[in-house]
Amino acid sequence: MRKTREVILPQQPRVLILGIGNLLWADEGFGVRAVEEMHRRYLFPENVVLMDGGTQGIYLVQHVRDADVLIVFDAVDYGLPPGTIRRVEDDEVPQFMGCKKISLHQTGFQEVLAMAEMMGDAPGRLLLIGVQPEELDDYGGSLRDCVRAQIDPAIAMAIEELRALGIEPRRRAVPLPPESTIACPIMTPERYEGERPDAGEACRIGDPRLLADANFSPPEDLDAELEAILADPGRGGA
Repeated sequence: MRKTREVILPQQPRVLILGIGNLLWADEGFGVRAVEEMHRRYLFPENVVLMDGGTQGIYLVQHVRDADVLIVFDAVDYGLPPGTIRRVEDDEVPQFMGCKKISLHQTGFQEVLAMAEMMGDAPGRLLLIGVQPEELDDYGGSLRDCVRAQIDPAIAMAIEELRALGIEPRRRAVPLPPESTIACPIMTPERYEGERPDAGEACRIGDPRLLADANFSPPEDLDAELEAILADPGRGGA
C-alpha cells in the first residue's frame, strides 16, 4: 500500500522536474531525454524548474531541498517487460530506487533524498515516473524503440501532476530547436545519434583488442592493489 505524506503544499509550490540517468548507456538515458523533450515543447511558470540531473548524485541535494514538489524521470528496474511505464509516489520513491538500482546514479540519488530528509527539507510531494529499460550494456547506444515510445506518456503523466497542483503548462507554438536544450548541446539526440560511429566502427561492449592483449593481466587482488596505490605517494596516492 502506498504511504502518502501528510503535508500541506503552498499555493504556489516550487516544483523541480528532474531527469536523471546516463545518456551513454542506451536506455539509461531515458530520464534526461524525457525532461529535454518536455522543455522543448512547453513553457512553465517561474515556480517550475526543469533540470537535466544526469548522474550528479549528491550535487543535486540543494536543488531537491529547495523544492516543495519533486517529479523525477528515470529508467527503473521494475522487473517488468521492457518499455513498461509506471509511477511511484511519495515514501515509496527512495525505497524503490534503493532496492532495485540499475546503476550507481540511483544509489547517489537515494542518498540525495535521504540527505534532504535529514536536513528537514525533503519535498512534500515526490513522483517518480520510470520506464523499464530494454538495453543498458550498449556504450554509446541510444534509447531502444520501446523505451523511446514512453517519452510522450511520461510527459503526459508529469503534466497531469502539475495540473492537479493548479499549474497549467503552455504548449509552445513551435518546439524549441535542438541547440536550445537544457542538457549538454553536444549530446542532443540529433548530434549524438547522427554523428557517432556505428557499432561496427566503435565497439560498444568492450574492445577485443585490449581484452586479447598479451601484455595485459588483471591484478590477483584488486582491493589490495588499490590500497597499495593509495598508500604510496609515488604511485599517485595520498
